Amino acid sequence: SLIEWHIAQGTHGIVPMGTTGESATLDTDEHLAVIKRTIEIVAGRVPVVAGTGSNATREAIHQTQEAHSAGADACLSVTPYYNKPTQEGLFLHYQAIVKAVDLPLLLYNVPGRTACDMLADTVARLSELDRVIGIKEATGDLERGNEIRSLCGESFAIYSGDDATSCDLMLDGANGAISVTANVAPGKMSEFANAAVAGDRSTAKNLDTELQGLHQNLFLEANPIPVKWALSEIGRIDPGIRLPMTTLSAEYHEALRDAMRQAGVLN
Repeated sequence: SLIEWHIAQGTHGIVPMGTTGESATLDTDEHLAVIKRTIEIVAGRVPVVAGTGSNATREAIHQTQEAHSAGADACLSVTPYYNKPTQEGLFLHYQAIVKAVDLPLLLYNVPGRTACDMLADTVARLSELDRVIGIKEATGDLERGNEIRSLCGESFAIYSGDDATSCDLMLDGANGAISVTANVAPGKMSEFANAAVAGDRSTAKNLDTELQGLHQNLFLEANPIPVKWALSEIGRIDPGIRLPMTTLSAEYHEALRDAMRQAGVLN
């Protein structure tokens, strides 16, 4: 039902098994089942970019192979978390994946969650490999995005992974956003992204102002705690989240409701 809602609302692509999909608390069989079911339901109507990253290179290869077999259009592969690999280790990790699997790969850099920052020079090295087509850049650092664009060229796709700064990154030439906010306000996020990517600054900024409350308050506690609560609040999913995550603390409920009202998703 969420997929059908997103497609009806104008979402441009579906990313199963990212952080917001609780990928960290699903076992491998569940992880792959979600990807396969998503591909079945989408049925080619929009691209499916499967989250297949891991802090173990062999597991990342296995999950990417399975996503490829299931018919994913591309994969999203987060930097190995906890291990703290070197920049050379990051290069070799992704090189191994694209050598093993004939599937377009989006890099994913989110050092606030992984304790691992893939620097622009490393991204530039990886951009020269076949099948490395772009990056989800979630540092929130606009200069980093501009540096990647300068080093990698216009053909290398850049997607914002930080909703709060996604407007400026897209207006600076990024190709879109892989968004937390879009899970709650897909129609408005689609309209916003269309305007920002087209360079319509006025429309993009006005819509971004309406969405900023969600951009901020969906991180009152660790993602995906607030977004799961918000979706249950509007009747899109049942309440609940897997341990060790817990449901949103009551002290934050009204602030998130206010942000949802501001974005037009709650009366």
